[in-house]
Amino acid sequence: MAFEVYKPRGERVPKLPLVTISKNSIVLNKYARGKLNVSKVELAFDPDSSVIRIKASSEGQNIKKTKVFGRGFFNHFGIAAKGKFHAEYDEKERALYVNINKTIKDPQ
Repeated sequence: MAFEVYKPRGERVPKLPLVTISKNSIVLNKYARGKLNVSKVELAFDPDSSVIRIKASSEGQNIKKTKVFGRGFFNHFGIAAKGKFHAEYDEKERALYVNINKTIKDPQ
């Protein structure tokens, strides 16, 4: 038998900003909210590359705890994607970019 040893204090994996998209909302994890560090965001969509931009803004959609309600946004652009997605953060733009064609696979 080939056993692998568990080492509880190994290399730490960096925490990544994640976005969960459901039927009605966009949920930002702690790291995604920390990157934006605002209470309102602007939502935009690029249909050619299937990328959602969540940009820090003084005007726009409110972030309520962890959620941005986006049913109207999804309906307007015909977005039906659901699941967890990695978000790329652009410091210069102060924005998260989410490719809705690349979901995170659940280890089940």
